[in-house]
Amino acid sequence: MWHKVSPIAFRIPYIKNWGSSWYADKKAYAASINADNSIREILKKELAGIPTGDVKISRTEDNISIDIFTIKASLVLWNNNENLAKIEALLSSKVNAKVSINVKEIKKPELNAKIVAYSITNQIEKRTPYKKAIKQAIQKTMEKWAKWIKVKVWGRLNWAEIARAETFKEGSVPTLTIRSDIDYVSARAETVYGTIWIKVWIYKWDIFKK
Repeated sequence: MWHKVSPIAFRIPYIKNWGSSWYADKKAYAASINADNSIREILKKELAGIPTGDVKISRTEDNISIDIFTIKASLVLWNNNENLAKIEALLSSKVNAKVSINVKEIKKPELNAKIVAYSITNQIEKRTPYKKAIKQAIQKTMEKWAKWIKVKVWGRLNWAEIARAETFKEGSVPTLTIRSDIDYVSARAETVYGTIWIKVWIYKWDIFKK
């Protein structure tokens, strides 16, 4: 019998970090987690249609700092940071704390699993054949010297009546260890004929630490 393990959770705290970085006592712990979940849900709605990567949250006693990674900062900021100020005000009113947002650009979006999954789901929702969308994403990722990429998709593919699953992968996979930097995400595409689920694994390189 075998168990499925998240590639990211398996590598915390060796080469991966938590999505939220803060300390709280027992009384405030649950409230802090709920606040983080609320922040992520609001950002998901406000930044819908914008390809974003990780969202990192850190806290102090009276301030919440959020790092948003995206392929292009201007998509989030708008002119004169109008959109950024609007989102900060909205989050501050929801969590009753001062919120500051830092927008950072991803240097190699082709190696980010969230960006790759967003590209695939966006094309599938626009009725692009799923094989074409996935193969294009795999090709772009391998051109950026990724060691291995795997994409699994399942649902009513090509609007078939019976749901099925297919897996696409390219590259060589040596014996995977904790030092293997693997990015992973699960996403879904909402189509007229139902939901299509997508999982993306990208093995970029090895990280050697003492």
